[in-house]
Amino acid sequence: MYAKQLVTMFALTISMLITMPHAFKAGGGPPPTMSGAAGLRGVVKFEGTVPKPKPISMAADPSCARQHPSPVFSQEVMADSKGDLENVVVYVADGLGDRTFEVPTQPAVVEQKACMYEPHVLAVQAHQPLHVVNDDHTSHNIHPTPANNREWNKAEPPGTSVDETFAREEIAIPVKCNLHPWMHSYIAVFKHPYFAVTRKNGSFDLSNLPPGTYTIKAWHEKLGTSTQTITIGENETKEINFVFKGV
Repeated sequence: MYAKQLVTMFALTISMLITMPHAFKAGGGPPPTMSGAAGLRGVVKFEGTVPKPKPISMAADPSCARQHPSPVFSQEVMADSKGDLENVVVYVADGLGDRTFEVPTQPAVVEQKACMYEPHVLAVQAHQPLHVVNDDHTSHNIHPTPANNREWNKAEPPGTSVDETFAREEIAIPVKCNLHPWMHSYIAVFKHPYFAVTRKNGSFDLSNLPPGTYTIKAWHEKLGTSTQTITIGENETKEINFVFKGV
């Protein structure tokens, strides 16, 4: 009788797992591999003449200027000779329903290095730890100015760090250093793990997606947002490309 009860309980547990479509969890980095997972990959391009980057003067802080024997330029539109566009946030904007996702415990890291923010564009999940490090020999501060999250402004003497989080989705939060006006970056915050920031060759990957129909958006700090809809099936990988034109 006891063995029969164990078998029954096991069967009920398996049945519950199968019939819970919104129990999918992801976190701690890339979404975990799941049966029948789909994927998206592609490239973001810039069409037209790439605007010349603006030169940056760091003369106001000699400790910053000394770290740059060569000229320094703004990072607003970073595209190579083929038009491959860097620092574009590509993400699922709609189609995940009411699925919930675990929050990564691994911190996302921002470095204040040579009086610039690295990376220039960062994407994180809501409530994911954010670790900001000052690698310079001069003081900085980090001052995000969100519209949908709590604003904060923290000083960072040389060699120190700051730990914070953002509670709500927002694409994207401007970040500045009040001590060095040329320093600025962006942090995009998501309630799910399906996002990527394009690499130097403009490429991105969104892996381990549940099969379905999705609205995919590509966001750029100066060029705006581009939107496409795509349907992907089980074990299918599709390509989706975006093109931004000069403004």
